[in-house]
Amino acid sequence: MRLCFSFAMSYHHTKRLLLVRKGLLYSLALALIILLFGGVGFWAIDPRIETLSDGLWLAFTTAATVGYGDLIPHTPLSRLFSVAVVLLGLAVLSLVTASLSAIFVEQEVHEEEVAIKHNMAMEMHQLRQEVRALREQVARLVPPPQGQDPSNHQ
Repeated sequence: MRLCFSFAMSYHHTKRLLLVRKGLLYSLALALIILLFGGVGFWAIDPRIETLSDGLWLAFTTAATVGYGDLIPHTPLSRLFSVAVVLLGLAVLSLVTASLSAIFVEQEVHEEEVAIKHNMAMEMHQLRQEVRALREQVARLVPPPQGQDPSNHQ
């Protein structure tokens, strides 16, 4: 039974950790897609953004809400586009942060679960020993009914 507990806990822990890591990968991929989308968008919309690398840099500084000021959106359309990039950037950066936090917290949660299940198994073992000892005491005090084998107790 202990081996079954250990295997089940290990399997579920591994499965959860893979899901959390997969979430982090998806979040990072989404962040890259938004940055690429933003870079191409700024490059296409704003006439003062002359290269794709400048568009990517503007998208990054906008999404991260850094705003160094070396590149800024100049047209009303590019400023409106920057609002969308900021909102998407904040959402995706929040997802990445949450995914990273979940990875760190997952290990602590797993360790706590293992400790709790170990303590429960130990307590169950002690209770079974106590019940066995009590049954032996009762068997010594009370003779079995007529016609029953004294060694056949449940």
